[in-house]
Amino acid sequence: MPHRSKWEELPTEAINPDTLGLDKLSSIDIVEAMLQDDRKVQAAVLREKSRIAVGMDVIVDALRKGGRMIFVGAGTSGRLGILESAEMPTTFGTPADMVQAVMAGGKAAVLHAKDGVEDRYEDGARAIKRLGPGSKDVVIGVSASGMTQFVRGALTHSRTAGAKIIFVTCDPDTELQTFVDVTIAPAVGPEVIAGSTRLKAGTATKIVLNMLTTGAMVRIGKTYGNLMVDLQTGSEKARARAHRILTIVTGLEAADADKLLRRAHGNTKAAIVMHKSGVSYAKAMSCLRKAHDSVREAIDEDLEPRLRELLNVVE
Repeated sequence: MPHRSKWEELPTEAINPDTLGLDKLSSIDIVEAMLQDDRKVQAAVLREKSRIAVGMDVIVDALRKGGRMIFVGAGTSGRLGILESAEMPTTFGTPADMVQAVMAGGKAAVLHAKDGVEDRYEDGARAIKRLGPGSKDVVIGVSASGMTQFVRGALTHSRTAGAKIIFVTCDPDTELQTFVDVTIAPAVGPEVIAGSTRLKAGTATKIVLNMLTTGAMVRIGKTYGNLMVDLQTGSEKARARAHRILTIVTGLEAADADKLLRRAHGNTKAAIVMHKSGVSYAKAMSCLRKAHDSVREAIDEDLEPRLRELLNVVE
């Protein structure tokens, strides 16, 4: 009886019947084929919306307790985790250690693929162990196939250490479902090129991770309405954005908004509270702490009516 590979039955390795003649297509026909295939992504993610919401709640609970969000993956999945980790501080002003990521092969593998590193279970355990996950933390394993040994090693160690586990995969039948707290598994089906999970699987994974991180940040007070009020202002673009947000929320003229932002040491949230409540910077920061870092709670004001008025949008 012929030997069957453990990979053979995985949905991420299946052959796509819609693109069997891919190498005979013109450029425009390849574009059309890929567009048609990508339409399956939204539906696949939609089917997971309840699990995504549960995962978001797990993350929020961890962050509110002072825990961390830690991504672990290999290849495309690992790079997507790295991307989420890298973008949280600038977008949401998170401390450097709040959102972290480890990837099979280490930093060098971010830019240059390393063969075989994803197969090393022990390396995954060692890599996550260096971060010392504990009961306050949530570890998010990302593996399109659900089979990546590096990720399994990291998740096993994290579970032993008491961390909560979220697993993002594109195999709904993954055996890890009984091992983790939440499994999010958008079933996107076979890729345009069989096994190339940087395509639909990568797109679906990115959407899921966007939802988990963005939703969690919103829930812990990193936005006011849908405005990015906790951003870092280290670049000209970010400073311009903070200034624009302040004028929108307060109605101040540009020069007055500049003065207020300077008095608030560049902290947009503090500046809003200072203006709305007529308090000092120190008092504004105290108000924010008491309000769990939420501008809405700190000033007891709903921003949505003002935004609708500015945009001339009728509810």
